[in-house]
Amino acid sequence: MYTTTLTPRISETDAVGHINNTTIPIWLEAGRHQIFALFNPDHKFHDWKMIIVKTTIEYKEQIFFGVDIEVCCWVKRVGHTSLELYEEIWQAGKKCVISSTVYVNFNKEHQRSEAIPSSLRMELEQHLLI
Repeated sequence: MYTTTLTPRISETDAVGHINNTTIPIWLEAGRHQIFALFNPDHKFHDWKMIIVKTTIEYKEQIFFGVDIEVCCWVKRVGHTSLELYEEIWQAGKKCVISSTVYVNFNKEHQRSEAIPSSLRMELEQHLLI
């Protein structure tokens, strides 16, 4: 599992006092930083590999300003050219969000998906959701 701790900002709250639902996808993406680094160690967009093709988000509890959150990210499945992630956002001991996201390993120059290299596959499999 990969984990990332974030501090909610006042600007991420909405009129009813909790974190706005549009903030959650941004936080989930922040929790994938270590996975992005596997595919793009130099973080340069000219050869970016990770293309999102599907995401689902379930909001289980409200999240509030003033208390750090933790994004937990597991690899649910590694396919030939794609991978599926399972993520949770926790605050104050409560599971507030669950999410599932599918990415394709994409070759931008040839405009097509390509196989996930075995070295990356081995690293990803160390974080499989059991």
